[in-house]
Amino acid sequence: MNLIMANRKTLMMLIIMLLLFLSAVSVFAEEIVVLSARDKYLTRIPFNAFTHETGIKIRLVTGKIDELLEILKKAGANSPADMLITVDAGSLWKATQADLFQPINSDILTKNVPSHLRDPNNHWFGLSKRARTIVYSSQRVQPSELSSYEDLAQPKWKNRLCLRTSKKVYNQSLVAMMITKNGVEGAENIIKGWVHNLAEDPYEKDTDVIMAIIHDRCDVGIVNHYYYGRMFKRDPNIPVNLFWASQGEGESGVYVDISGAGVLKYATNKELAVKFLNWLSSEKAQNLFANSNMEYPVNPNVEPNPLVQVWGDFKQNIDNISQSGANRDAAIELMKKAKYQ
Repeated sequence: MNLIMANRKTLMMLIIMLLLFLSAVSVFAEEIVVLSARDKYLTRIPFNAFTHETGIKIRLVTGKIDELLEILKKAGANSPADMLITVDAGSLWKATQADLFQPINSDILTKNVPSHLRDPNNHWFGLSKRARTIVYSSQRVQPSELSSYEDLAQPKWKNRLCLRTSKKVYNQSLVAMMITKNGVEGAENIIKGWVHNLAEDPYEKDTDVIMAIIHDRCDVGIVNHYYYGRMFKRDPNIPVNLFWASQGEGESGVYVDISGAGVLKYATNKELAVKFLNWLSSEKAQNLFANSNMEYPVNPNVEPNPLVQVWGDFKQNIDNISQSGANRDAAIELMKKAKYQ
């Protein structure tokens, strides 16, 4: 199995390197090469709109983030790529630690992207928000019973909680941000409470958590809001509701992750890449980027999609999202100690 995985990774890297080479051969002055861990179908509409408006062509190469980061490290100054897009802030932080980005001083980005959703030194910027919050059975739970992430560790939720596996980046980011608020020991105690309250072993997907609630296997869970949104869009009558966590006075608010991007250190067309990044943060482009996955725009002047708006406003955590990367290793170790699988 290890040999198969190694061969797959090698093959993937060779394919992406070939694509990059082909892109480099045909790069013109009005062209940007973008590496993206985001599904290509979620970027098609905004990318096409930018090309239609500006005439600047985008060459897109998609792949798993760890593979893309490894390729960029190996290519160094020989990489023709101009921009990297990821689906979580932790990966952006990791790319910054590997010195893959260059800082961008842009008044447009400073205005359009709140400070807690961008790198403190302007190496990367959030483009859409992904709220990780509580879902609950509308048949077996009253909203008044719910409050915070921490509350899910209380005995009243014994055998009633479902979670996605700790191996997935979204839960690692959530726990990393909880460390920022509660410290390592405090966060570990909370996670131990979660594990004690599990109704079943952790699931592979957020949609599995929601389905478990629907089928009475548990009563509450934690998911990214858009997984719920996709199911709600198909059936508005599903017996599961969203609850915005930690909204009380003195509480930190809902933890949000981001899909974001940065201009690469050795960008061939830095000026065009900055222009594209500025455009993606603009009021005109924000919903095009966010709507494809029912996410929230980062630009505070842009209203979410009407379907997303039905869930109401919420207070969000405003600790800088870079902490989800800085605390990632501590979060993984903490979850192991708490026996969160």
